[in-house]
Amino acid sequence: MNSSTRELVTTLSAITHHAQQPDADVRSDSAANDPNPPPGVWHVIVGRLNEAVRVVVPPLVTLAVLIGIWQLATSAPGSSLPSPTTVVSETWELIVDPFYDHGGVDKGLFWHLLASLKRVAVGYSLAACAGVGIGVLVGHSVWAMRALDPLFQVLRTIPPLAWLPLSLAAFRNGHPAAIFVIFITAIWPIIINTAVGIRNIPQDYRNVARVLSFNGPEYLSHIMLPAAAPYIFTGMRIGIGLSWLAIVAAEMLIGGVGIGFFVWDSWNSSRISDIILALVYVGIVGFCLDRAIALLGRLVTRGTASG
Repeated sequence: MNSSTRELVTTLSAITHHAQQPDADVRSDSAANDPNPPPGVWHVIVGRLNEAVRVVVPPLVTLAVLIGIWQLATSAPGSSLPSPTTVVSETWELIVDPFYDHGGVDKGLFWHLLASLKRVAVGYSLAACAGVGIGVLVGHSVWAMRALDPLFQVLRTIPPLAWLPLSLAAFRNGHPAAIFVIFITAIWPIIINTAVGIRNIPQDYRNVARVLSFNGPEYLSHIMLPAAAPYIFTGMRIGIGLSWLAIVAAEMLIGGVGIGFFVWDSWNSSRISDIILALVYVGIVGFCLDRAIALLGRLVTRGTASG
């Protein structure tokens, strides 16, 4: 390589270096002056921990205060209710072994809760299917609303346990009678909320259905149900709570395995601590059922259902 060639190569290398250097400087200056640099892993972890603390700590503090008040109120001699420490000591075997089964109704709390949940699952599923179907009919048809809405408003005011003697007379068995009580309790909020959702479908949605020439099934699946889904799941959340209330009350009267029967049997045996423990489990299960329906609603409606 002669001297002129070497000089040309050197000149080209220098030009290339100076052409690339400003871009690097610009990038470095941009990164230095960026007011919102990408957070590191540590910042992400700290942020999530802070969010978890804000969600978890307030209910824990409230629970601790309530337990403290309960402990102080029941610590006096001659108190008619046991203190939290007494409840834990007297029900410790039930807490550590909820799965025992000695035959008959002598079972752990897990089996009583499972029996109640099975009844709720059947009755509530029937109520959800029938409630959505009837709600769509009432919300879509003016004649159906005029014919059925007054009847529904009357029937929904009847207390759930008032249906129990009638259902026992009809089915002659406690298990289907309890399922019917759950069904008749949960169906009303589902019907009413579904009908309201159908009646509140925006007119723009109806116009789109006309433009696209949707037939009945297409209008139902593409317009009515998606638009009314937030209302439907609101009714379903109310219904699941009422179902859980109804089954506990019904099982106190029909007997057999179930958390309601466990509470009533504990009362007859003067085991107040067992009743309190059962009520704690009832509340936790009811909370989980409500959250499960709420989560399902958010997934189906993509966040538009109430949280």
